[in-house]
Amino acid sequence: MSKLSRIPHRIAPLLIAAATFALSARAQQGAFSVGSATAAPGQKATGYLDIPAGTDAATRIPVVVIRGAHPGPVLAIVSGAHGTEYTSIIAVERLITQTDPADISGTLILVPLVNSASFLQKVPHVNPIDNKSMNRFYPGKVDGTQTERAAYIIPKQVVERCDYLIDLHGGDLDENLRPYSYWTTVGNEAVDKASREMALAFGLNTIIIENDFPRDPNASRYLNSTALTRGKPAIAAEAGYAGTVETDDVNRLFRGCQNVMRYLRMMAGNVQFVQGPVWIEKVETVTSDNEGIFYPIAHRGTYVAAGTEIGYVTDYFGRTIQQIHSPAAGVVLYICALPSMNKGGTVANIGVVAAKTP
Repeated sequence: MSKLSRIPHRIAPLLIAAATFALSARAQQGAFSVGSATAAPGQKATGYLDIPAGTDAATRIPVVVIRGAHPGPVLAIVSGAHGTEYTSIIAVERLITQTDPADISGTLILVPLVNSASFLQKVPHVNPIDNKSMNRFYPGKVDGTQTERAAYIIPKQVVERCDYLIDLHGGDLDENLRPYSYWTTVGNEAVDKASREMALAFGLNTIIIENDFPRDPNASRYLNSTALTRGKPAIAAEAGYAGTVETDDVNRLFRGCQNVMRYLRMMAGNVQFVQGPVWIEKVETVTSDNEGIFYPIAHRGTYVAAGTEIGYVTDYFGRTIQQIHSPAAGVVLYICALPSMNKGGTVANIGVVAAKTP
């Protein structure tokens, strides 16, 4: 257990806020700009991150700056890297419409939809302009494809301007997903401790421990790693499944973000830390050996033993060609939500529960 985790929860937020004030000149009042959005204290402003044309088309990423009436840290919340993970996008839209600058300290940077082409064309996982995932190419390339150019602009306009970051996701069109968050460590003790506390404050009862993510800021790959390798505490969180927008899942993400804001002393109210979460120490990805029609047997959130059958694949004549078993004991973090199955396609992710609390 970390030293910070032994600090009473009512005191830890004060220490984090004090550290932020000491380290960030942005705790002082004044106008604050991200892209074309500029907000003075007590104001909310909308604008865009403009991604110029290059080897392919230009695009615009909407951004909102909510400048609190009082000094405080800068928290960035980003969603829609995968444009059909709708729950995360709707949760950030709620934050945009329901956050009053008069009620907060510090500044919110809200990026509701990174991948508009995916959203509009209903294409899961990738940006259909260049067929690349918009959460796999950080810190990007100024002369790359649209995804890479966006991954170059976002760190400069969003990550470098914030003190903390939350990257929101949700079950994509083909993912029947159990809600969970990620605690990603990068070997910076202070950053790792603060990120752990953010994950506990976010409130999802399953937390995946990631100790093997990139630690080189020049090869950060993921958005949360991009923040972490630059000394900014960050978490990722997911809720939603199969592209649906369920009220409970939207609320999980919306309230989780608000609770992190309370933890950072950006909002009034008591912090509700999740109690006794399930810590996942390893994720086993299960793939199909065959193209065909997938039939799930296990469900998201189900605990399975090693060797348990979790689904099967048939050919197009209804003949079973593969029975799929869990490679380890653990919990089904997500399982394929659609009948369509490609050879090598992801069937499920099985989370191996940690033997002890980290």
